[in-house]
Amino acid sequence: MQKKIENYQKWLDHVIEDLKEKGEVKRLLLHSCCAPCSSYVLEYLAEYFSITIFYYNPNITIEEEYRNRIKEQQRLIRELPVKYAISFLEGDYCPEKYFETVKGYEKEKEGGERCFLCYELRLREAAEKAKEGNFDYFTTTLSISPMKNAKKLNEIGQSLSLEYDIPYLYSDFKKKNGYQRSIVLSREYQLYRQNYCGCIFSKRDREEAQSAIVGN
Repeated sequence: MQKKIENYQKWLDHVIEDLKEKGEVKRLLLHSCCAPCSSYVLEYLAEYFSITIFYYNPNITIEEEYRNRIKEQQRLIRELPVKYAISFLEGDYCPEKYFETVKGYEKEKEGGERCFLCYELRLREAAEKAKEGNFDYFTTTLSISPMKNAKKLNEIGQSLSLEYDIPYLYSDFKKKNGYQRSIVLSREYQLYRQNYCGCIFSKRDREEAQSAIVGN
């Protein structure tokens, strides 16, 4: 049984310092939700890890939106200057699997149980791919978003790490001004970005919120 991690950024700092001291470059499978969120994470981690971006996001239920986001992810990988080259792996695009996973939670607000089920769906696929590819670690960019629950993400990551016997790279990428840096990088690279996570329920919530503001 793994010990409870109290400070995710401190833990990550320790891992990075250990890699630097040993002169090692570990292979990391990094699940990415979109180019803007991955921008800071790649800038930060590609100094220490050999990264493969795993793009698995069946929650993006409008196909045109999915295609736009994946195109921007691939462009960012090509254009971002990093120490170690970044590879790209696309997962299956299967929105029906997302709808099946969150069935019964359609009316939940963003940040609740529906989102936690979505986290687990995407992280499980990442853990499976990481195990298949003999990666040293797996993790996700999701914790960079102020709308995402880093504690829950890391708890799910830890559980899957034990289940698949592959280390999870604990993180809270909002730390060290990570989110603010991602905004700067998104502007610098003129990245396509939206104001919702990708699922139609998040889109619904944003549109309802905007309508309420206009109505007032």
